[in-house]
Amino acid sequence: MQQSFFALIQSRYPVDRGRVVIETGDGRTISYAELDAATARYARVLRAAGAEPGDRVAFHVEKSPQALFLYLASLRAGLVALPMNPAYQAGEVGYMLGNAEPAIFVTDPARIPELQPVAVQTGVKTVLTLDAAGQGSLPARAEAEPADFEPVPRGSDDLAAMLYTSGTTGRPKGAPLSHGNLASNAQVLVEAWGFGDQDVLLHALPIFHAHGLFVACHCTLLAGAAMLWLPRFDVQRVMELLPRATVMMGVPTFYTRLLDQPDFGPAQAAHVRLFVSGSAPLLAETHRAFERRTGQRILERYGMSEILMHTSNPLHGERRPGSVGRPLPGSQVRIVDEADRECKPGEVGAVLVKGPNVFKGYWRAPEKNEEEFTADGWFRTGDLGLMSEDGYLTLVGRAKDLVITGGLNVYPSEVEAVIDELPGVVESAVVGLPHPDLGEAVTAVIKPKPGAAPDEAAVIAACKAQLAGFKVPKRVLFTDELPRNAMGKVQKNLLRQAHAGLYAGKA
Repeated sequence: MQQSFFALIQSRYPVDRGRVVIETGDGRTISYAELDAATARYARVLRAAGAEPGDRVAFHVEKSPQALFLYLASLRAGLVALPMNPAYQAGEVGYMLGNAEPAIFVTDPARIPELQPVAVQTGVKTVLTLDAAGQGSLPARAEAEPADFEPVPRGSDDLAAMLYTSGTTGRPKGAPLSHGNLASNAQVLVEAWGFGDQDVLLHALPIFHAHGLFVACHCTLLAGAAMLWLPRFDVQRVMELLPRATVMMGVPTFYTRLLDQPDFGPAQAAHVRLFVSGSAPLLAETHRAFERRTGQRILERYGMSEILMHTSNPLHGERRPGSVGRPLPGSQVRIVDEADRECKPGEVGAVLVKGPNVFKGYWRAPEKNEEEFTADGWFRTGDLGLMSEDGYLTLVGRAKDLVITGGLNVYPSEVEAVIDELPGVVESAVVGLPHPDLGEAVTAVIKPKPGAAPDEAAVIAACKAQLAGFKVPKRVLFTDELPRNAMGKVQKNLLRQAHAGLYAGKA
């Protein structure tokens, strides 16, 4: 039985294939018929280059419609698509190529002198090129190919794509996703978020990541909808295009940047039926400020490379600030203590998940998989959270970010919530730093508002008024910017490294 995710996408094309699926920022349009022809030609190139079903195709390219064609062509040809962040340097690329062993590597022509030797050293047979303008050896070869290619038969458990986790600690790990993973999650999201063929998605996310590629593109394609396609987030272009969009997906930074614009408000947002936020925690204050400014409540959801999207606030119903909502249909969540016993509602514990969207295990890492999956098949996300009486999940941080001070647990998000409400604070990050007496000392790093930085003593006093003493920061540091990864998540490991010696000798 054909269970190729590409075949499912193809079955959902609009009846009129002349309808636009992509409109680029400079006004060029691509129809569903053109997308289908391009993916067929690209699939033929990949197979002609020697890639067999199940082989990996790694691409390290800038965002473009042609990069999306490459991803879809990989699915169509029965290959495993491996998108990489184009910001990765040679060492990072070399590690992933050596680990994934792709048959084909696609990169920007300008990076060939740097990356071709890396590809050769890691045994890649074929190197092709594709630049941000959609030019290169891959599209050049594709021009000569016929515009038909029957999707290669795939089973639900056959691999379709692989993402490498961000690797904030240790080497990145490959998270392979099957055709069944992609198909089940995309169909659930289309239904849960009410996608239809009249929707127009404003797409300003990168496509080397689950949010921009699997969530945004898959929802659009399965609904037969359209995308306004920007190469990156540009706040002025987003404001110009929003009146033409019905859906916007973004990371929290997108929404804070919009709120920073004095002229952003109901005029731009009135036509949009749904704003979605993910990939990093959305501050409750940002949620409230956006509603005050536009009259609309952002829908926050929860997912990760290994599980795609797993919970969501409802399309119709309460979108709770600070919560990532309830499990999506077919998905399950458990909150457990250190002994894997079920926590009561309101108790913080480890977040475990199960469902058809959850991957089967990390690439070539059997020891890791034994650690990360329970005996009965639940995946340990590494997140800490609590479940409300009515089933809403609230995340309180990563397990590795938990601060243990004097033998007591401190969840950074609880302290951050107090600090973020203080005058003069844009955002805070709370970390544990080595302390000779306490083991770890609670430490706050604050990004202040320009010209309005709060006093360290005032921050500590405010925390003392609202928190137990062991949760109060021992020190408050200030910075112009908090370090973030490509998807906007604060990299607390870098803060811990930068300030590791703060308490040296202070027993």
